[in-house]
Amino acid sequence: MSFIWMLIVGGIIGWLAGLIMGRDIPGGIIGNIIAGILGSWLGGFLGDWGPRVSDFYVLPSLIGAIVLIAIVSLVMRSMGGRTRS
Repeated sequence: MSFIWMLIVGGIIGWLAGLIMGRDIPGGIIGNIIAGILGSWLGGFLGDWGPRVSDFYVLPSLIGAIVLIAIVSLVMRSMGGRTRS
């Protein structure tokens, strides 16, 4: 049951981070879940503070997901912007 909660909360955190950044996450719902879970892992380095939902500390997880989306956006933009002449 905790795995299902992890997917749900990870998806919501990834979706919220995408809304805050104003960027679409590649992969749709699966991308949101991955961004939320990886963002939670990144946010874990900030410490354990804020509200907790299903083993996720929401605020550090959200900050981590925002950072992850920013990095992915920069990488995708730099890869897509190059054209060969």
